[in-house]
Amino acid sequence: MVQTSSPELRETGADHRPPPAPEYSSWISRDRSTDAAAMAMRQEAAELVERVLEHYRNNTTHEADGQWTEPVANYLDADRWQREMDAVHRTVPLPLAMSAELPGPNTYKALDVLGVPVLITRDRQGAVHAMINACRHRGAKLIEPGCGVSKRLTCPYHSWSYDLTGELRGVYAEKTFGDVPRTGRGLVRLPAGERAGIVFVSLDPAAEPDLDAWLGDLQPLLEGLRLADCHHYSTKELTSPNWKVTLDGYLETYHFASLHPKTVFETNLSNMMAHDTWGPHQRIAPALRPIAQAVELPPEQRDPGECVGAIYWLYPGLAIAGGWRNKIAVSLVLPRTATESVTQQIILLREPAVTEEERHVADTFGEWFYEVVRDEDYATTYGVQQGLAALNGTDFVFGRNEPGLQHFHRTVHEHLDSRAAR
Repeated sequence: MVQTSSPELRETGADHRPPPAPEYSSWISRDRSTDAAAMAMRQEAAELVERVLEHYRNNTTHEADGQWTEPVANYLDADRWQREMDAVHRTVPLPLAMSAELPGPNTYKALDVLGVPVLITRDRQGAVHAMINACRHRGAKLIEPGCGVSKRLTCPYHSWSYDLTGELRGVYAEKTFGDVPRTGRGLVRLPAGERAGIVFVSLDPAAEPDLDAWLGDLQPLLEGLRLADCHHYSTKELTSPNWKVTLDGYLETYHFASLHPKTVFETNLSNMMAHDTWGPHQRIAPALRPIAQAVELPPEQRDPGECVGAIYWLYPGLAIAGGWRNKIAVSLVLPRTATESVTQQIILLREPAVTEEERHVADTFGEWFYEVVRDEDYATTYGVQQGLAALNGTDFVFGRNEPGLQHFHRTVHEHLDSRAAR
């Protein structure tokens, strides 16, 4: 079940308080896997802790070479937004699902992406497919958005049915309808692939994406997170403003103390992080408060999951927070229009929540994450959205301490320039 929220539904007022902060527990320190990806991930995590510790000792953060200015018009211009969609979202492989959302044979995830009804399935052999979620008879939507299990995809309009690979298998009353050749009448396929517990889909049916090249050297680190072994607990949706206004809030830690004094700032230090990039992708690694005690420990006793809150960010809009912990919050930001996007919050668990207490803990984690993003982050970014028109003709400035923002906007510019040069 996907729960939704809009900004009009937010609870406001001085009496409103976020749910209690969740308790975190490290997973990476307990992982004993000996495969190459796991060992490389743990080694890289230990090195990352040392880098963040150096920032802690010196009260510094990762800095870009200089500042970056971005014209406000680039957030406002509807024509530019359309060019961004064509150059980015309709061109690159999009991370649209976590493998855990399709946990076994005959499972599916349906969602709308830029007005395209996308259906992702796992067939009975376990292979992943993607297709247009529209019947080839008269175009009706086969499956409503969400995740589920089904051996057949049956159109609610006239009961044409398809298997999980998209092949047409049944035509209701074919004797009177007339023969329908099965070849060529299957669902329209979209290129899809699965890497490191993430399902990628291209909106261009003719695309031939090379996912290994797209992820590059980041792929082994993602594989080490073992996201494919996690359990999907819940998905909630929030409406959010323009996709870049929304994503700007995910890519820096500069705002933790001011915007999240009673929530995120209670567990994370503000304006203190390491930063890495892999092609268009990146990772911000905020310092967590236990780093104050870890600084006195020998390196082998420092727990990366307690010291660093690494957030892996896959272009153009998937953030994986808590990948070194037992509970993981994934944010998938998808544009809708020039002024609106939708965010799916996907909660993954290392172990299934079976008991009432385990479900309560998982619910508390999901509720905290949901309300903080809705009532603090998105309440603020909606304010940004409202002020854009009045600021048209000016620019925003991204500081040296905001390298993630700089990298993101630079990458968008590069995609626009590359498409314009064709």
